[in-house]
This record gives sequence, structure tokens and C-alpha cells, in this order.
Amino acid sequence: MNYSDTDWKPGWSTDRPEPKDLVLLVSGANILKPEEGWLVGRDDPRLVGVDADSVALGSIRERAVYVTEVPEDTAGFELVNLREAILMREDVPTALLSTGFQVWQWWRDHRFCGRCGGETGFHPRERAKWCDTCQIPWYPRLAPCVIVVIRREDRFLLAKNARVKRHFYSLIAGFVEPGESLEEAVAREVMEETGLAVTNVRYCESQPWPFPHQLMVGFFADYAGGELVLQEDELSDAGWYRPGDTPPVPPQTTIAGRLIRLMEREIAEAGGTRD
Repeated sequence: MNYSDTDWKPGWSTDRPEPKDLVLLVSGANILKPEEGWLVGRDDPRLVGVDADSVALGSIRERAVYVTEVPEDTAGFELVNLREAILMREDVPTALLSTGFQVWQWWRDHRFCGRCGGETGFHPRERAKWCDTCQIPWYPRLAPCVIVVIRREDRFLLAKNARVKRHFYSLIAGFVEPGESLEEAVAREVMEETGLAVTNVRYCESQPWPFPHQLMVGFFADYAGGELVLQEDELSDAGWYRPGDTPPVPPQTTIAGRLIRLMEREIAEAGGTRD
């Protein structure tokens, strides 16, 4: 079944999947991908005997979609790492896969109440696990993170993560701390990781990021002073680059890739100068 993120409609249900419904098969940090598309019918012969929990995600073209975990050696499927799928493939329904993994992570992590330890069940009206004893819901977690392109005249900053093996150069990013605004988080993360001060912090776009449950909030910012002093446990290299003359960067399936290309366009359209 071929489809795109435009066909995908998130939703919630406590119903069990019917044979005609679609399922996203996951195993740990991997997807079990059928030959065509990323979903498979629940009535597929390869799933005979599979009796794992399934959690509703929404629908595609009026067909309900669920996520379920199966053994990675289930025959007849290609084992695809989620991170590799989002970073290395262009034909990926990123929103669907991201939702599926975050919902499954939530489902697995909240089988028991974090307060009393009792088993949880479905909330009757919304996507939440419910503890009857404590009378509290447990919603899917979202961890807000900021990610930023820093502009300095006709150049912008790219950095290489010290813990990532891929040769991508990307952007400065980090988690928002309690009591902190998004803009304050941008300034703090940039100073901590690079020693630079920024100004004119402005929102650009956002993206769910299922590793395991982030919401990436993207910004542009202007260089305001300082020299590059890298936080070595976070960054192995960083430098200022002009549009069209950069090392390898993430693809446009990622917010980092899109922010980089938007900044390249902004600099090109301004003739390399700041108005």
C-alpha cells in the first residue's frame, strides 16, 4: 500500500484491531517493513499467531492504523532501524513513524502506575493510561528541545556531535530546563556548547522526534559575540560555513536539514548581508 504523510490522520481508539486494519510493526528501535510501504494488513498471513498488544494511532484512507511489537526475526519483513529510516531514506512517512514509536514507548513505559505501582488500563475518553487506585491519567511524554541555526553575516554555524558516528554536521540543540523559556534555552545551550552569545532569537518550525519522545522546536538566531570554545563531550568540531559550501548535513526529512536549507536561502536572498 503506497501512501504519504498527507494521507495520515492521527487519532485515538480503545478498540482492538480488526483483520482489515493496518499495523505498524516495531521491534525495539526497528521497524519490520513489508516489501511495499511501511504498514501491513492485520490479516497478513505472516502475522498468523501473533498476539501482541496493539495500540491505535489513527487512520489512512479510512483504514484504522495500529502499532504493535513483534519479534525482530518475524519472517518476510525487512528490519529497518528507525533513525536510519528517517535520516537516510527519502520515501519515509516521518509523521506516521514518529507517532507510532512515541505512542508505543508510552504504552510500554506506563503499564504500571508511577505513583502506586498498580497496573494501568485505558482512559475511557482520551489517549492516556489510567490508574483506578490513584485516579490519575498517564499521558504520552513530550520533552521539548530547541535546535538553532546561528547566522554571522554571510555564514552560519555547523557542528559535529561528538557521539554520532555519521559524518553529518548539524546544529546546536538541547533540552529545555524547568522554568526556562524556549528562547532562554537557545541562548543557554549555545553558550554552553560553543561559548558564543546570540541575539534576535526567532521561531521557525517544529518537528516531533521519536528518540524517544522529543518535540524539536527550531529557531534562527544571530551571532552576538564570543569565540568558539567547544564543549568537548558534546561537539567534536564546529565552524562557520557559507551557503553551498558545507560538509554533509542531515536530509530534509529532519528539522535540522530544513533549517539549514532555509538559512542558506535567507542568506542568498539577502545577498550575504544582514539588513
